[in-house]
Amino acid sequence: MSAGSPGAGGPSPTDRRGWWAGLLLLVASIQFVLGMAITQLGWTTPYSLSQNYISDLGAAHCEQIGGIDPRYVCSPWHLVFDTSIVILGLLTIAAVVLLWRVFGPGALSAVGLILLALSGVGAMGVGFSPEDVNLTVHQLSALIAFACGNTALILLGAVLWRHVRFGAGYGVFSVLLGLVGWFALLMFLTHHFWPLGVGGYERLTVAPTLLWAAVVGAKLLVHPREGPGRVSGPAPG
Repeated sequence: MSAGSPGAGGPSPTDRRGWWAGLLLLVASIQFVLGMAITQLGWTTPYSLSQNYISDLGAAHCEQIGGIDPRYVCSPWHLVFDTSIVILGLLTIAAVVLLWRVFGPGALSAVGLILLALSGVGAMGVGFSPEDVNLTVHQLSALIAFACGNTALILLGAVLWRHVRFGAGYGVFSVLLGLVGWFALLMFLTHHFWPLGVGGYERLTVAPTLLWAAVVGAKLLVHPREGPGRVSGPAPG
């Protein structure tokens, strides 16, 4: 068995949790990106990454929707998207349970991980309530996913800065991602869509959490045993 696997050399329970958490985070982000790409291929009308909402991929019916931004949506493979985002939420919540011991004690860790789990709950709400089925629940779920996810990155970045498994580099990376996500979310909510368009800013809101999950997940998979899951003095990036 290779040194990168959870069973090499008798790893501690924290090492095993870290490895599985990394796997869940990586799979969650990759399968969702693939789910979006595959669903987009099923569209019979043009789908614009800048002008269409991400949620248009999950619309259950072919119809004209939208109040201030009317548009015709038709997503024949919407079940792929809706299933993928529910899986994203489930895997995120499961990863948080495993990361609880990996990140160690502390208020920042606890609040950050709770917010990350709530972003998973929001993602599941988006999948279970497509925009053309229950718009109110859909929008609330999306806001929870966006706001909680990016806030979690900022808080967890402060934890990663001094974490023996990660270090300052990962901390800065996490905080910057969260700030970018919040900037995009504010542009999205205030309808300042130039120059990226509504879809572009929505994607810039979602991308930081997905990228964070992929990078942190890969780190835990490749180096699951770089010391115990606790916070210590400043560590090299």
